[in-house]
Amino acid sequence: MHTPIKQPDGNQALSPNNRTYKRFLRGLYSRGERGFALFKGRRRILQRITVSPSAIGDIARAALLLTHFEHNRLPGIH
Repeated sequence: MHTPIKQPDGNQALSPNNRTYKRFLRGLYSRGERGFALFKGRRRILQRITVSPSAIGDIARAALLLTHFEHNRLPGIH
C-alpha cells in the first residue's frame, strides 16, 4: 500500500525523491478514478440490455474496444 507524504511545515520543500513519489501516486489515483468513472457509465448502459447473456458478453467486449479506441490505446496503433 502506498501512502502519500505530507508537505513539511513552514516554507520547507520536499526532497526531489518525495516530489517524484507524490507525482507517481497522483498518476495512479487519477487513472484509477478515471477507470472507475468509465466503468460506472458503461455499467448503467449494460444494465438496461434485454438480450441473451451470450450477446451481452459481445456487447461488453465491443464497449471495451470502443473505450480503448477512444483513448488511443489499441495495440499496434499509435
